[in-house]
Formats: sequence, structure tokens, C-alpha cells
Amino acid sequence: MKDLKMVRIWIVLGFGGLTLAHDDPSKHEHKHLNMNLNNLKNAFKVRNEEKVSKLNIVEENQVLMEEILASAQGRSEMFDSDIPGYTSKEKEATDANERSKRQVDQEDIRNALCQDKNAGEFFRLVAGPTHCRDVVSCTDAGLQAIRCPPGLAFDLGKQTCEWRRQVTDCNTKSRPKLALPLFNTDEPICERGELACGDGQCLPRTLFCDDKTDCVDGSDENLCDSRNDPNRADECDPDQCRLPECYCSVTGREIPGGLEPESVPQMIVLTFDDAINNNNFEILQNLLDGRLKNPNGCDIKATFFVSHRYNNYSMAQEMHRRGHEMASHSITHDNEEKYWDNGTRENWEAEIGGARDLLVRWGNIPAEDIYGSRAPLLRLGGNRQFSALERAGFVYDSSMVAPLSNPPFWPYPLAFAAPHRCHGNFQNCPTRSHTVMEMVMNEFDPREEPGENDEQVAGCAMLDSCSSIRSSDILYNVLTHNFIRHYEQNRAPMGMFLHAAWLKKQPEMLDALQFWLDEVLSTYNDVYLVTMSQVLAWMQSPVDSRDAASFPAWKQKCTLLDTEDTCLVSNNCPLASPVLRGAQRLQTCNTCPAYYPWINDVDGAGQAGY
Repeated sequence: MKDLKMVRIWIVLGFGGLTLAHDDPSKHEHKHLNMNLNNLKNAFKVRNEEKVSKLNIVEENQVLMEEILASAQGRSEMFDSDIPGYTSKEKEATDANERSKRQVDQEDIRNALCQDKNAGEFFRLVAGPTHCRDVVSCTDAGLQAIRCPPGLAFDLGKQTCEWRRQVTDCNTKSRPKLALPLFNTDEPICERGELACGDGQCLPRTLFCDDKTDCVDGSDENLCDSRNDPNRADECDPDQCRLPECYCSVTGREIPGGLEPESVPQMIVLTFDDAINNNNFEILQNLLDGRLKNPNGCDIKATFFVSHRYNNYSMAQEMHRRGHEMASHSITHDNEEKYWDNGTRENWEAEIGGARDLLVRWGNIPAEDIYGSRAPLLRLGGNRQFSALERAGFVYDSSMVAPLSNPPFWPYPLAFAAPHRCHGNFQNCPTRSHTVMEMVMNEFDPREEPGENDEQVAGCAMLDSCSSIRSSDILYNVLTHNFIRHYEQNRAPMGMFLHAAWLKKQPEMLDALQFWLDEVLSTYNDVYLVTMSQVLAWMQSPVDSRDAASFPAWKQKCTLLDTEDTCLVSNNCPLASPVLRGAQRLQTCNTCPAYYPWINDVDGAGQAGY
């Protein structure tokens, strides 16, 4: 059994003297949904509206025959370069007549191409910009051929189609074959507590998958997903983890407290990403002006994942005063995915922890009120990211996307193994045990109504990334469909994750969202729009719908009039920065600093840096 640290993960929150935590025991079968959606096949997440989300599968024979014939007409590098002992001089000496006499079938081709390739990995038959769209992979059934859509090329590093201008490895045929550790052998190679590198070298088990290369051949860091990390988190054990001290769920779909679905209040979590400023504040005020009420009489609440640059801290302070939750979304919001994919634990802590400190320093928000974080671009930094969150004292993260499924997932503790596969485009999910709750982002079903059982559906994590939502009517129907998916199944919290800029760019979407929210809240007496920490409060101490109206954690800062406004003057500070070009502006209710605050310089003393 692992250390009790990973079992007793109940993180204590405080709401007006109420002690909170997070848990879920008993398993429950839910058969209340008449629509049979259980066979939906998951597809990878669409990153933005314009990007093509599906690869066009080309007939294997078609691609192979085209490229084989082309190879036979002088492109010897396609196959012969992969045949051991076949030298460049022999290639030159082999004339067209000899090549035409050689009998080559698809099994010969597969053997020649696949002998040094990792299983399932895509590679090119011909290098160069002309064939950058075409790749194949080795499978048990033969070669699978893929051709990216026009305008895209295949990125070998990411193993997916990307915009052509972003692909830099067209002249490379394949990624180098990685050495793998010898985890499973017929006879033990190493002593107890040790594991074997790919070359047979024995090292302590703890050195494998720790983001530091220790094996001479580097194999200790090459097989580190959630299924293979030898130091991975344990599976949930409900017998060892019970409310109210601990919470976990084997499938991730069980209702905390073992309540019947029909007695569970349906929670809706509305979140906004990025800075709060003049570009979106009017939209936010319009939506959250106190007219929409929860069944307990309190204003609906939202959670803001705030990034530092361009943020107006006076406005963030005002939103917090009204009872909305502020969470960290980094300082820089760097738009390079690799920055986050490869970020060190120290960099993650400086970015995410630093953004929280800025909210405290310049937004006057108590540190104990800032519980969570979300990674920019939803790019995961693996165990480094979550070790940083743990060390910085965050209660929850909300960056991991769960593939579209029925029923959806409840939030779960990362002290145990995640109840779903790592989902997304070349994502780096955590594998170790971390004392952080995951406010999982269940993908939205982009359809207006359920489809056929075998229909392939690509979900979308952010509501404003669903390219199928092209009108206010479609938005209304999609919201209704997804609400029913949650309400008629296990009533897992329904996330509505978006950017306020989307609502400003398309005012009709804001009208549709307000209309839908008003209709749902008027129709159902058991639907609540709450913050993420309020969801966790309920999960630690579940109450049924009858008692939800008096649930103490949901009554804090009930209306926007309950808390006094302490910001007398909002200062608009023009500031220089040692790091950023040009003049920067900081809006705060506090006295202006000497310089623009940045990483490792929360106070704006001019010491910013990475």
C-alpha cells in the first residue's frame, strides 16, 4: 500500500467556518436515459474552429501502389534505404531492368519498412515537401496509409496533421527509434527494487519516468504513460478512501455519497478564460448582473481563469466582490505549445503560482480564496505541472479533457489514477500521485440531438471551439442536448467553458446563452450555477436537492450587494518593463508600482525574469 498521503487527499477548504473536502464511494447504475448514446466513438479534440479535426483515410493499396511505382522509377531511397546491407553503391548499380524483375509483394514491403519502426508510429515513405501530406504506420493488419487534407502536412513529432507552415520535418522520413526499458522479461534481470534499462543496465525503480535521463540509452524516460510508468498512481480503492476524509471513484462516474441521480442537484459550472478588461467587462456585467438567480435566491456564479497580461485587476477585484471565483491561468499565457509541454516544475510554479500572487497583490483577493488553475491552451505539463501545483498549494486543476462519453465524469482526485485515457493532441498527462483535485473538462457533444449509435463524434472541450455552433438556434439546441445528457444520467457537473471574446464577437450567442440560462433556471428547481470550489464543497458533504437551497457553501456572497465595495479609485498605471517591449498598463485599486509586474517580480520592482 502506498503512503497514506495519496489516500487521505481531502483538501480542506473554508467557507464561513464550514470545513469542506471531496469524496465518493458507492457504485450506481443509471438507466434513466432513453437515448442510447453509449456507443459514441471518441475522436481527438478540435483545437479551433478552422482546423480540420479528422484525417482522411486513403485506401492503402492506392497510396502504396502510387509510391511504389514512383520508387521503381528512380526513388530508391523509399525502400532500399531501409534494407540492411544495401549500400548506396549497390543502389547506383541496380538498373531499371533488375528492379523491374524483382518480385515485391506487400508483405515484403511491410517487413522492409517496419523492421526498425515503433508500433503504431506514422512515418514517411518519401521525404520532402512534395509528399509531406502522406504517411503510413505499421499495424498487425498491414500498412495503414494516411493523407492529410490540402493545406496541412503531417508533423512527425506531434504525430498529427498540422498547418503546412508549422511543419518543419518534411525532409525527415521518421522519428528515431527509441530504446525501451525491459520491464517485462521471462527471468528477472535486476535485484528487487530495480528495473532494467534497454541495454540491461539496472537502476533503482524510482529513477524511471522522473523526467531525468539516467539510463545510458535514455530508455528510462521512453515508456512513461499512465499504463507503463512503474511509479504510476494506484487505482482508486473505495475501501481505503471514504467520505468525508477521502474521495475517489473507480469509474469516475459514480455520484458522491451514493445518492440517487434524481435527488442530486444539477450543478452547472460557467467558466471564462484569460484576462478581464474593457474588451469583455461589459459582456460579463450583462450576463452576471444579478437578474439570473439560483433556486436558493442567490445570484448565479462563475469561475474566471485569469491570465496576467492585459488583465484589469480592479475589474477582477469587483468580480470577486460579487461572489465569483478567481483562479490562475498563468502570467505570460505563452502561445507556444512547447513552452508548456516542456516547462520545468519551477517554471510552472512561477507561471501559475505567480499569477495567483498577482491576483492577491494587485487585485486584493485573499490567497485563501484562490483555489484552482487552468493551463494555457489546455497544454499539460505532465507530472512537472502537477508537482508544481501541489507544491504551490493549489486545491484543484481544470486542464484535463475527458473524451466525449456517456455518462460524463465527475471531478476526481489525482492522488489516484485518472479514470479515463489521456485525451488530446499529443498531451502529457500526469501519471504519478498528486494531492490535487481534477475539475475535469467533459467534452461537449456538438450535435443538436442524439445521433446514431455508431456515429463518430468529435467532442469539443471549449464551447466556443465547437465549429458546428454557427447560429444562436444551434447554440440553444446544443446546450439543451448536453444538459439532458447530464441531467438524465449521473448529473455530473455540466461545464460551460468559453472565452468572453466569443460572446462579444457574436452578440446573438450571448442572447441565446442568457435566454437558455433563464429558461433552465425557471423550469428546474434543482439546477444551480456555482463556482468550481462550490462543486468541491458539495462533493465533500453531499446533500440532496431538497436541502441544496440551504447548503451553506452556496450561500456565501449570495448577491452582489452583500459585500462592500472597497475600491475607491482604480489607477491606470503606464509602466515600463525590463522584459516586455513598449509601455505596459496595469489597472489596480492600489498604488502604482515602479515597473510592470512579471514572472518572479510580483511587486513590480524591476527584477522580472524567467
